[in-house]
Amino acid sequence: MVQLAPGEVTQFLAALSAGRQEALPRLIPLVYAELRTLAGRLIRRERRDHTLSTTALVHEAYLRLALQHNVEWEHRAHFFSVAAQMMRRILVDHARKVATAKRGDPSKRVALQTDFLPGNRRVDVLGIHESLEDLAKFDPQQSRIVELRFFGGLTIAETAEILEVSPATVKREWTVAKAWLKRELELN
Repeated sequence: MVQLAPGEVTQFLAALSAGRQEALPRLIPLVYAELRTLAGRLIRRERRDHTLSTTALVHEAYLRLALQHNVEWEHRAHFFSVAAQMMRRILVDHARKVATAKRGDPSKRVALQTDFLPGNRRVDVLGIHESLEDLAKFDPQQSRIVELRFFGGLTIAETAEILEVSPATVKREWTVAKAWLKRELELN
């Protein structure tokens, strides 16, 4: 693993924000291991016969990140927040393609294991995505917290930093959002 000076990733992100694209090839080796860890955590939650590999997820996210222009990268946590969002979208797109290939059969949906459901039962990634979209309609902050914590693997403190709220607020909203999602997923 690469040893980083404090703020080194943030410095490269600031350079990218300033339009200096030469910073990107220097940034990627510094964040690749963390992106891989994030992708690995997401892929492990998928069903065992999932066809998207950790490496493929990282590379697809990298390509999407590299195409981001005019982004004001605030700090390392902001970068990983965006990366987590992209990985979620990639998994949802992949699940939709699989469902379409199976002629839309709902019993063939891609599964994602959730740690906040009783007995760690599996639910489909499209179901989680649709539930998060519903949650965002009446509480965008709770939806964002679930996205950052569940898909992004961010800590309560990192989530609070990104959302510019207190850790206590994140903890409280995370608890409420998990309960709401549990109920929604059990109903469907």
